[in-house]
Amino acid sequence: MQISSNQTSLSKTLHNRRKKLANLINFPAILWSGSRSSRNFPANTFPFRPSSHFLYFAGLPIEDAAIRLEAGKLELFMDNPPPSNLLWHGEIPTRDSLAEIIGADAAFPMKELKSYAANAATISVQNPTTKITQSQILNRDIFPSNKPQEIDLELTKAIISLRLSHDDTALTEIKQAAAVTVEAHKVGMAATKNAKFEANIRAAMESIIISHNMTCAYSSIVTVHGEVLHNEQYYHPLQTGDLLLADVGAETTLGWASDVTRTWPVSGKFSPTQRDIYDVVLAAHDECIAQIKPDVEYINIHLLAAKIIAEGLVNLGILKGKPEDLVEMDAHALFFPHGVGHILGLDVHDMEDLGDLAGYEMGRERSSRFGLGFLRLNRPLIPGMLVTIEPGFYQVPGILNNKEMRQKYQNIVNWEKLEYFSDVRGIRIEDDVLVRAKGAEILTQELPSDIDAIEKLVG
Repeated sequence: MQISSNQTSLSKTLHNRRKKLANLINFPAILWSGSRSSRNFPANTFPFRPSSHFLYFAGLPIEDAAIRLEAGKLELFMDNPPPSNLLWHGEIPTRDSLAEIIGADAAFPMKELKSYAANAATISVQNPTTKITQSQILNRDIFPSNKPQEIDLELTKAIISLRLSHDDTALTEIKQAAAVTVEAHKVGMAATKNAKFEANIRAAMESIIISHNMTCAYSSIVTVHGEVLHNEQYYHPLQTGDLLLADVGAETTLGWASDVTRTWPVSGKFSPTQRDIYDVVLAAHDECIAQIKPDVEYINIHLLAAKIIAEGLVNLGILKGKPEDLVEMDAHALFFPHGVGHILGLDVHDMEDLGDLAGYEMGRERSSRFGLGFLRLNRPLIPGMLVTIEPGFYQVPGILNNKEMRQKYQNIVNWEKLEYFSDVRGIRIEDDVLVRAKGAEILTQELPSDIDAIEKLVG
């Protein structure tokens, strides 16, 4: 575990967070960090990642721990490591030393937690073993995190309201992750000319993240098959004429994430058709960022991206009709099926374990429309909120070859014209954008997105 060198600042931030929580709820809350999960046999485990709700108030990725929050105070519950750990893992911070670092008001062995658990709210964790413990300690059923009940729902709403806007400590961490992510993408572009497979570029990019003692915030997408939105295969050879889509982001040791996508030509030069589509996606990307400011509805940012993409495809002869009408009939979603982005913070899709409780304003429900159903965020923007902007263009065989889709849009899509763009499987351009009081701050702006700069970095 890496401990922040500025312990005083961390302790002060955590104190402020729990004071804000105390102003929103009048009952105790217990949050669990979770446990390691085994890959195949007990001693061979996946890397530990604590619950982000625990991490927000505890600050450090402490394993097998819980915190109790009430009236602005924090109590830490965990067991000290057994002496045998010295052999395998070396010196590990004790309960009391960790309590001092995070500014806990008290610290107890885990066995004492049950006597402090009366009337406490919680949020269900992803780790199944810890889930059972939660139910046993609180002596009641614990509903899934996206369907909390009663005081658990009140706690969830309170934490959402806090985590939607980032404090200075969080932003410092996120900016560090963003800077490393930018460097990783530049190195990935530069490595392309000598790479033979997607895996070679992935290795170059992730090595930068690892060299900064960070981890990947999510499974990297580095692929010439950009039409597969969450492609985690890296064995495809790189061939002249391919576009490579890289969606790679760093996460700091304290859990704060970045999320960036760039698309570039393997050969170092975009073909004319690739350049045309890229310009459409870039226009949507740039205009959406230009519109970000407090009180703007994020769904309107998404619809703006959809309209610009529809208009660009009309100008290229791929779609037929007025852009507004095409968006209304979801024709744009044939090529841009996902939402324009999401909130970002401790989770790459921040608080998505809570379902639409976090992403959607109270009283709003996810649309059943083809062009809106995958929108992850439907709230007005507020200062301190961090969002991604990531429009794209994809030729997904499962969509474009679907009989119902072909019939529905047979007079809307110029299918013969579309064949000219067969060398464009997928393009996405994504940046991390902070909502400031008077506009937007692009935290990843040091990574170019215009064609000439990208070709220079690759070439």
